[in-house]
Amino acid sequence: MNKDLKLTWNLESVFPGGSASAEFDTFLHSLEQDLKSLQGEIKAAKAPASPKETESFDGFIEALQGTIARFSEASAFVSCLQAQNQQDKKAVQLGGRLATLRALISGIMTDFDHILRSTDDETFAQWIGRDQVRQLAFVLSESRDQAREMMSPDMESLALDLAIDGYHGWSSMYDTIVSHIQIPFEENGETVSLSAGQAANKLDSPDKETRESMFVKWEQAWSDKADFCGDTLNHLGGFRLKLYGRRGWDEVLKEPLEINRMSRETLDAMWNVIQDNKQMLLQYMERKAKLLGQDRLSWVDVEAPISKSSGTISYQEAAETIVEQFRKFSPRMADFAEMAFDKSWIEAEDRPGKRPGGFCTSLKLSKETRIFMTFSGTASNVSTLAHELGHGYHQHLMNELPILNQRYAMNVAETASTFAEMIVSDAMVKSAADEQEQLALLEDKIQRSVAFYMNIHARFLFETRFYEKRKSGLLSVQELNTLMEEAQKEAYCDALSSYHPHFWASKLHFYITGVPFYNFPYTFGYMFSTGIYALALQEGAGFADKYDALLRDTGVMTVEELAKKHLNADLTGRDFWQSAADLTAEDVKQFLAMTDHLV
Repeated sequence: MNKDLKLTWNLESVFPGGSASAEFDTFLHSLEQDLKSLQGEIKAAKAPASPKETESFDGFIEALQGTIARFSEASAFVSCLQAQNQQDKKAVQLGGRLATLRALISGIMTDFDHILRSTDDETFAQWIGRDQVRQLAFVLSESRDQAREMMSPDMESLALDLAIDGYHGWSSMYDTIVSHIQIPFEENGETVSLSAGQAANKLDSPDKETRESMFVKWEQAWSDKADFCGDTLNHLGGFRLKLYGRRGWDEVLKEPLEINRMSRETLDAMWNVIQDNKQMLLQYMERKAKLLGQDRLSWVDVEAPISKSSGTISYQEAAETIVEQFRKFSPRMADFAEMAFDKSWIEAEDRPGKRPGGFCTSLKLSKETRIFMTFSGTASNVSTLAHELGHGYHQHLMNELPILNQRYAMNVAETASTFAEMIVSDAMVKSAADEQEQLALLEDKIQRSVAFYMNIHARFLFETRFYEKRKSGLLSVQELNTLMEEAQKEAYCDALSSYHPHFWASKLHFYITGVPFYNFPYTFGYMFSTGIYALALQEGAGFADKYDALLRDTGVMTVEELAKKHLNADLTGRDFWQSAADLTAEDVKQFLAMTDHLV
């Protein structure tokens, strides 16, 4: 690995010139022309009436996959431009141009799905049994089944077109709102203006006065923008509900469950086990409050470190630690991470103007990855970096598969990322230099369990109830605040002394239009990966091959099928989920034992 890693990513190798790239403009124009050609081809097509007639779609399927790969390349590039500089207005315009292309691709897919739906069962069975198509049997069958529950192709296409400036337009509006968030903060005797991303890092400060002072300003900043955020959220919810109604759907979780290829039975089994195991985390939170000299934790205390002992970790040290720990589990995973660092695929610099949060995006044409985050030297930052590299490794394993088989859902994506994060965090705890360092790292690890068991649960409860109430009309800012606080109290078993009523405004995930209910898949990924990790610990050497095989199948199986084939586990029952909860319980027991003499 290079000994002088860059904190900024290389986008010039993708398209030179940033948002003003002439090469990218040409690329988009060519893509647009090819999509229009495909659109004309599929609109003129008729459902095949015999196995022989299905052969005429071979070229279309190949061209469709090629354009999807090119669109993915363009979309990833623009998302990087928008994230690295929220003031890049040209990047925002490019985002609007891509929204049009996205609708065009969706329209083509809708028309193709109608062809699949209109093909009789016998012909379809022989179609997906042909050598040229057999590899795509799962995704084509899935699309066919889903098409049967949609509106007519013309109506679906209309909805997609209207979504560009409606549904997706409101999501872009939220990005604009966030770009105007500026929070004053005194640092080294000087007042500086922090972006939302920079301010969020201060909420995790080990200094109580710093995080409490920032939280007051944070709440105020979002309160000032709450009317705009409220309008945005209401209209996003309204659009979804109207569309679901037109399709004849009365269950708001229908779409997110189908997208994540999981059953309601599996979702309920997971939440039930989590609810039954929250008591152990309440014990941890009670102990943490005592260590901080408080009766109960406040909202900003939950993720705050209990000490400053962990110090600051350099980006170079973080990279070397991650590669080292990955290598102990899988040389392939380590080699991928090393490549990502050496080729400057990661944007980690702490500077103004960046979007808050972190993500990993895949350039499916280049077969590369780009990772975005703001690295400030905390153990949590190291975990985030490992998390995003886990996403990248997942896609790396999928790169040689057909494009249509690379469409894995968010819940299994979060499985790959959380598993990678777990490898690093668990190793850091076990190899800590001293007890104080070990305690700090263990506590950081348990904090993530709290996030998935409680914080994400609060988001799920809020969003479920928001949609139910939204059916009756618009919700006011006060109603949204109340709904959010009630969800937080329930999810945290009313264990906190204060809550975050404007969380619904500050959390980007509520405003993402690509995936509805951008919450429970995180907890699924955490619990599924923890259960997998428990098996990895049992089986030892050789499990890495089984893990890679599982990841490669994530685009062509339901999660229940994945678990059965690769883990011999039943996700609709309790046992697998309880095995994951048991690992969390072990962490809590260790924490309580290590801190018993401190209270």
